[in-house]
Amino acid sequence: MAPVSPRPASAADVDAIHALRRSLEDWMAATGTVQWPRGSLPRERIAAQVAAGEWHVVADDDLDVLATVRLLWSDPDFWGADRTPAVYVHGLMVDRRAAGRGLGSALLDWAAQRGRDAGVEVLRLDCRTTNPVLRRYYEAYGFRAVGQVEFATFSCTLLELSLRVGGRA
Repeated sequence: MAPVSPRPASAADVDAIHALRRSLEDWMAATGTVQWPRGSLPRERIAAQVAAGEWHVVADDDLDVLATVRLLWSDPDFWGADRTPAVYVHGLMVDRRAAGRGLGSALLDWAAQRGRDAGVEVLRLDCRTTNPVLRRYYEAYGFRAVGQVEFATFSCTLLELSLRVGGRA
């Protein structure tokens, strides 16, 4: 896959991001994948995150959203008080109709470059401990598991990738 150039999401993208998330929640439920339960990301929260400049989208020639990524520069909800300069990926989504094109890896490459450009040394993300397929995907990309965080109803594996020279992306 060629490099991607996600654009910042706008208020006009909120419904498309929400629809993509809901379609992936439905697909996960149908396939027995435990990552995002149905209805776990309300439209209102997406709208607030878009307004904060956190979401980026990749659209096709018809301007349909094919993929998304949410970038954060701190993530106390998952990583606690860790002050390591890092870029955090959430909301990495690829429309199932575009699966297999390398969009997920291309978005990780893009996020890693954003981190390097900002001078941080690690790219971080998480996945539920109940999703070994996604963990293997991230580990095949070059991430390594560095911890686990427990919430009331689920637990997540914390993964990071060095952005120093010699890192993957």
